[in-house]
Amino acid sequence: MAETVKWKKSLHQTRRVLAKIWLKLNPQVTIVGVTGSYGKTNTTRAIATVLSEKFKTLQTDLNLDTIYNLPITLLKLRPWYQKLVLEYGVDHTNEMDFHLSLVKPSIAVVTGINPTHSAPELLGSIKGVIKEKTKLLQALPDDGWAILNWDDKNVQPMAKKTKAKIYWYGSLLKADFWADKIKVDFRGTSFSLHHHDKEFKIETGLIGQHFVYACLVAAAVGVIEGLSWQEIKTGLAKLKPLKGRLSIEEGPLGSVLINDALRANPASTMAGLEVLADLPRQPAGRRIAVLGEMGELGVLAKKSHQAVGKKVANLKIDYLVSVGPLQKFTAQQAVESGMEKNRVFWVKNVSEVATVLKKLLKKSDLLYLKGSLLKHMERVLLILAGKKVGCKRTGCHFYQQCPACPELQKKS
Repeated sequence: MAETVKWKKSLHQTRRVLAKIWLKLNPQVTIVGVTGSYGKTNTTRAIATVLSEKFKTLQTDLNLDTIYNLPITLLKLRPWYQKLVLEYGVDHTNEMDFHLSLVKPSIAVVTGINPTHSAPELLGSIKGVIKEKTKLLQALPDDGWAILNWDDKNVQPMAKKTKAKIYWYGSLLKADFWADKIKVDFRGTSFSLHHHDKEFKIETGLIGQHFVYACLVAAAVGVIEGLSWQEIKTGLAKLKPLKGRLSIEEGPLGSVLINDALRANPASTMAGLEVLADLPRQPAGRRIAVLGEMGELGVLAKKSHQAVGKKVANLKIDYLVSVGPLQKFTAQQAVESGMEKNRVFWVKNVSEVATVLKKLLKKSDLLYLKGSLLKHMERVLLILAGKKVGCKRTGCHFYQQCPACPELQKKS
């Protein structure tokens, strides 16, 4: 085992050295870097999809950790690539420095900041989160661009840390790119995009108001890189949901599943609940939210889960099923915020979730499934599909999805 670990470490170090050399041999590429506490993956996708309307574009793998992702992506560069879109994920102090020692962008995006990765063993606090992610902006050249979220009060002060030109995006007139007239349905999201005195009708296959931010970022990058508005609109229209990230699927027991079970932090959970409330439902259907825990929130874990409970109570959501110790705070807060007690369930594990849903779910219900990756909420669907699931852990350290896990049928 020790020899295997040593070999993998050596392989990774060699790959980084080669990637750095290879990048220098490909000076033709414009590099766009995306960081933030949430929304990085779909923002990266949106940028790459729009740029692909005019340029040969390469983006980071959607499923790899940034440490491995960056050098692997750089080694995929070829002379014909013109644009490179990279996701800069960080969860430990000085990790951004490590990434930047390999590759620096000329355009940097900050999606937003929240307490994700603020646990003591990670970035320590929300100030630590901001400090680490700000390094991406500090690495920009003076003639580069920073694209920042005007709606996020944690992001606004970060602008002072860069000499690069700035484009703001958001929902307010003060932003350089802003949106209104947002509509969400099962086909996707439509909205009006404003840039200075121009207004454009945008349609995208991504489902949810919060995806408008990713579209605004992609439009900003498109403008910087000289795309026409028709090219920008065409690129955004091609975007579709990723499975497990607010994808609409056939649900258990005749329900409609809104599958958002691959990631969970305060911002994405709030956004997903809004999608559940926004989507039209059948006359007899109900809206049911099944929520697993949000991880790596440190001292803000209790407060963040309570905020979600308050959000649920204030939306048009009929039932809440919360699973895991931290989600108990969500369930309690939902009741305290006015949700009827008989519409709120707190359970210990995914097996108990399935038991509740077997009694509760009816045909045409909208079922929203959410939880951090390592909480493996996909087990709920496996149980309801009649699969054997012996594992009842609240969470585990395996990153692969449960159907591929050898522990799935073992009792825990």
